[in-house]
Amino acid sequence: MKALHLLCLAVAAWTAPVHAESERALTEENAPFSLPALPYPATALAPAIDQQTMDIHHGRHHKAYVDNLNKAVSASPQLQALSLRELLAVSDKAGPSLRNNAGGHYNHSLFWSLLAPPGQGGAPSEALLTAINKDFGSLPKFKEAFSKAATGVFGSGWAWLILDGEGALKVVTTPNQDNPLMPFTDTPGVPLLALDVWEHAYYLEYQNKRPAYIDAWWSVVNWNEVNERFKRARQ
Repeated sequence: MKALHLLCLAVAAWTAPVHAESERALTEENAPFSLPALPYPATALAPAIDQQTMDIHHGRHHKAYVDNLNKAVSASPQLQALSLRELLAVSDKAGPSLRNNAGGHYNHSLFWSLLAPPGQGGAPSEALLTAINKDFGSLPKFKEAFSKAATGVFGSGWAWLILDGEGALKVVTTPNQDNPLMPFTDTPGVPLLALDVWEHAYYLEYQNKRPAYIDAWWSVVNWNEVNERFKRARQ
């Protein structure tokens, strides 16, 4: 417990300012954590993502991560005092339950915000498109790289577009509910875009056809939110 207390005190020093700024709205929450409401009706993403999948994914899977995260921190006043962002920073030291459920809560909360009804998500901003062209060659090449990475995740996990510490855009993947903000990740960075490729995110509609799900998902990407996250991450 003493070691955990010292680790918690070190969190603020570990957290990079650019991460804290770009993640503020999502990660300031402290225990007890709560399930955020969807920013649109569960029917709004059809036909790309059907209502039943949304109801189960949000109301059961995400809720379970929230409930289990609250259980994971309930016995530790030190952990209860940390924000979600700070819990991610100690997730490699505080046990698998906290790691999986803090990651699950963060990842899903972000995921909902990065989706929009068809035709309402906008397009990459001029600044983001310039960066995409620089780091991937073109928007179609970026989409190809992202889709390939998401398709190639073995088992359950996530695909991400991140801004790394050098200011470059990169496509990375993480297993299970890990994310690029966790200290043990291979390629840390600020998440800009995220895709859940756990089977519960698509199996009712697409069965084992993950590439079809990924292709449909592009039609409901909330580029307006990606643009804003990119803008904040560069400040």
